[in-house]
Amino acid sequence: MRKVASVAVALALATLTMGPVHGQRGGAPTPPPSPPGEPTVAQPVLGPLPSTARSSSWDPVYNVCRGVDPGCYQPWVKTRQNRVLIFSRTTGPRHAANGPLLDDGLNPPLDSGHVIQKALIDWLAANGVDADWTEDVTRISNLNNYKAVIFANTSRDALFKHGTAVSAQAVNTSNSAQLDSARTALMQYVRGGGGVVMLHNALATEYQWPYFTGLAGAAYYDHAAFQEGTVYSASQDSSLEGVPTTWRFKDEFYNYYPYPDRVKFVLMVDESSLAIGASTHPGHGTQHPMAWCQYYDGGRSFSIVLGHDTQAWQDGSGFIGQQNFKRFVVQAILATMGNRPFCTAS
Repeated sequence: MRKVASVAVALALATLTMGPVHGQRGGAPTPPPSPPGEPTVAQPVLGPLPSTARSSSWDPVYNVCRGVDPGCYQPWVKTRQNRVLIFSRTTGPRHAANGPLLDDGLNPPLDSGHVIQKALIDWLAANGVDADWTEDVTRISNLNNYKAVIFANTSRDALFKHGTAVSAQAVNTSNSAQLDSARTALMQYVRGGGGVVMLHNALATEYQWPYFTGLAGAAYYDHAAFQEGTVYSASQDSSLEGVPTTWRFKDEFYNYYPYPDRVKFVLMVDESSLAIGASTHPGHGTQHPMAWCQYYDGGRSFSIVLGHDTQAWQDGSGFIGQQNFKRFVVQAILATMGNRPFCTAS
């Protein structure tokens, strides 16, 4: 990553009162106009955009209503429980915080090695939120009981039920189930107003499915060395309540391709604070986001790229910035659930 002037942090902090940062293709991020709040009544579908959305919210790349416009939100399901689903399946690299592979089924036994799952369960329980957890892709079916689905360090084609394909169709020969039915279930959940939280390596998931890349807002390309850096607030947001405007954290500080656009940047890393850059990717200069939010195809999406180290998920570990990270993660999840203001000034 290229070194950039540390004054970038000061300039960014000075502009927090200007509103959310909005990534735009072909130029620097600019603040969007302040939109009205989320609709609360389901409207008939009469075209590609919800009737409540601005025409500029149509994204021709992913063919969805997308961005910071709450009019993209579709409140189709009124019976969601105050509950989340933690999905931590990996079909490629597996982070240490995920622990050993989980047994099939819903809520299989966890041990001390399942750090990220246990942290999310405990942190959310302290805020009155129940959680289920699984790495069984068949459990990604009817998700409408959940206010949010959390992709916790997933990797590669985690939504594909691996088996034997016959003919030209992806069919499981044991029960004739479609091997990619979890993709359809997730898409239908999002379109009905579901919330999705992407944690760290979730951005290295489902590379070959453009819908998921758009939902995540970006895709992992590479990372620098695991090192300390300065993280700072890129905008006002309810997820940042009680979080310092600048703080130190230790991570890999991912680079992306494609770069996140049409989103609200919430956290940035100051590249000039990093001692070692990536070997290939040139970095993102003064606009290197570490967290962002967006409305996407009827639902809410929040991506948090921090959280590589196991100790970041362990209370009392002494890991630099751990308490700030914890507070931010919990508040971002609550916002994505609709329990706090989402993707707008606090």
